[in-house]
Amino acid sequence: MNIVFLDRKSLGYDLDLSAFKELGKVTEYSFTSPDEVQERAADADILIVNKTQINEHTISSASHLKAVCVTATGVNNIDIPYLESRGIHWHNVAGYSTDTVAQHTIAIALYMYEHLSYYDEYTRSGKYAADTLFTHFEKTFHELAGKQWGIAGLGAIGHRVAVIAEALGCKVVYFSTSGIVRPEKYPRLEWNDFLRSSDVISIHCPLNEHTEGLFDHDAFEKMKSDALLVNVARGQIVNEQDLADALDNGTIAGAALDTLSQEPMSSYSPFFHMKHRDRLLITPHIGWASTEARQRLMQIILEQVKEEVR
Repeated sequence: MNIVFLDRKSLGYDLDLSAFKELGKVTEYSFTSPDEVQERAADADILIVNKTQINEHTISSASHLKAVCVTATGVNNIDIPYLESRGIHWHNVAGYSTDTVAQHTIAIALYMYEHLSYYDEYTRSGKYAADTLFTHFEKTFHELAGKQWGIAGLGAIGHRVAVIAEALGCKVVYFSTSGIVRPEKYPRLEWNDFLRSSDVISIHCPLNEHTEGLFDHDAFEKMKSDALLVNVARGQIVNEQDLADALDNGTIAGAALDTLSQEPMSSYSPFFHMKHRDRLLITPHIGWASTEARQRLMQIILEQVKEEVR
């Protein structure tokens, strides 16, 4: 049984994946470009991928491929109808990173809400050591207690964020990007009310035809001028040029992003040309990637591979 990892680097080299070697011959590639997939997948029985594109163009020569395991929840990188037409099984993993993504949501929101970048620089630069007062009020901030935290997409991660936000004293509301109405503990608002009344908005919905570009110029114009936007879902849900303009113009106060429309980040990103870069925090799609979450992820993938080799 030939088990091939096509983008091993995406899992982190701190993980011990030796258990896979007990199931067959393991070949690992740190990264695989689309042009390299045909050759590297040719002798594979099982492919383990994250973002690598799997379709007729890339794996038509993989004549004895049994299964493709995606080390993520989203499967937009694999051509499911093509795999099924060839009888190739496919697997993804859901629920492994709920706590981790929720934690990262809160972390980057608080980082921006309390202007921690500014205060870190203030002390590191020696300005605090040269000051005469024990405290410093250049960047004021507010308590989250009593503020409204709006959640776009109340799935598993959205629910976990809601619990934490509520523990911080926030009033939690949500907007259903699917339009499905179901009993929830939290109030469901219509789009315009959701935007106009929320102090913090965090995005947890899937990317689809209803959510692509959902947060655009019109949406930002409806938000509070002191509102904070947090995106840990998919980058394409936010129109990045419109967001950069909204931040520079003071239409909204700040944004914290863990996902971008192009990853790695494009050198042409509008965020590189902002006048007020301090109003934006970007992390490189790490919200899912705590050690514990990645360990859970690969344990699930291991069990999937075991099922295929039996």
